[in-house]
Amino acid sequence: MAGRLENRKALVTGGSRGIGGAIAIAFAAEGADVAFCHDDDPEGAAAVASAIRSHGRQAFAFQCDVSEDDAVRRFWAESERMLGPIDILVNNAGIGPEQPFETIDLAAFDHMINVNLRAVFHFAKLATPAMRMRGWGRIINIASQLAYKGANGLSHYCAAKAGVIGLTRALAIELAESGILVNAIAPGMVETRLSEGLTEDWKARKLNELPIHRFGTPSEIAPTAVLLASSDGDFYVGQTLSPNGGDVFL
Repeated sequence: MAGRLENRKALVTGGSRGIGGAIAIAFAAEGADVAFCHDDDPEGAAAVASAIRSHGRQAFAFQCDVSEDDAVRRFWAESERMLGPIDILVNNAGIGPEQPFETIDLAAFDHMINVNLRAVFHFAKLATPAMRMRGWGRIINIASQLAYKGANGLSHYCAAKAGVIGLTRALAIELAESGILVNAIAPGMVETRLSEGLTEDWKARKLNELPIHRFGTPSEIAPTAVLLASSDGDFYVGQTLSPNGGDVFL
């Protein structure tokens, strides 16, 4: 049986581990060829590429700092050269170091915005012209439930992720008539390498807040991306879906 993404071409940023890796593999299981980037994680990239190929699909991995404009443009061009025109874009790459507001300087703030928000805008700019020409495309942006509720020590991260949700809504309105559906996913706390940068005290407080009393796993987020990328998600426009273990009720 054909998968829900049969013969689609997907590009996932930050796809060598965590949520991005789980999405890349889930897309391949549904029939998509997948390009993904990583920032100095060759072992993780090799493992994800192998998993994609195990589903009989093409994989293309590329090392890329998404805050570097030239690197982003090279990644996009090489992905389309290897796989063909990109149908599905998942903006997943992100950083999130915990840091008290008073100690965040402008350089640290700018870097957070560049990776977590500006890159989302840049990749969407690269994706849109060809998607518009073909009359079909899906853009899925990974936000965070902290965009809604904030968090101690993560003011710059929360600001960036709130910007992702605002950008998602604006692009959805502007692009839907061209057949490009733009949505977001705002996961709750998920066990990834990103979460390892948080202190044990921070994680203990968050665990106590959750009705489910556990953190999520990347494999629990990936099905939401499959939904939004496939025809099952054709009536979702400008939405932010929130698999978050009850951290935020929307």
